[in-house]
Amino acid sequence: MEALQAVIEARKLLENITPLKTDCGRYCGGACCQSDEDGQGGMLLFPEEEKLYTPLPAGFALTQDDAVLPGAWLLTCDGACNRADRPLSCRLFPLLPTAKGCRMDRRGWAVCPLMDHGKAGLNPAFTAAVIQAGRLLYDCPEHAAFLSAIHAYNERLKQF
Repeated sequence: MEALQAVIEARKLLENITPLKTDCGRYCGGACCQSDEDGQGGMLLFPEEEKLYTPLPAGFALTQDDAVLPGAWLLTCDGACNRADRPLSCRLFPLLPTAKGCRMDRRGWAVCPLMDHGKAGLNPAFTAAVIQAGRLLYDCPEHAAFLSAIHAYNERLKQF
């Protein structure tokens, strides 16, 4: 499957399902949607996903970000957005697909109170949808490489 089609299919799987059976943003005040004190924040776009943001919806900004992977795109919003406009990384958060399932994304420790509870504290249907989306993504070489880079970044975070 081509990269853009894989992103579209993965996004559909997570379109109407969230980490909790209720709005998890109400639990933490939308912490993952807010920039930090340095104005940093946002979600990395999967390969080719930036094409879904032309034209860019109101309230969003798109910049290149090399922190995890050279040439990656970072999408930031003003703190509130239409669910249909959310990128795949946002829809997956706080999970990260693996080749054999999924795990908690260490990048979430800074903002997500759900991290303390692990996968057991999440809506099982959400976890299943992330695993299913991961299968689609790992079938695409560009996404497999992208996820590999994110996992390597997660491993570097262990040092802190």
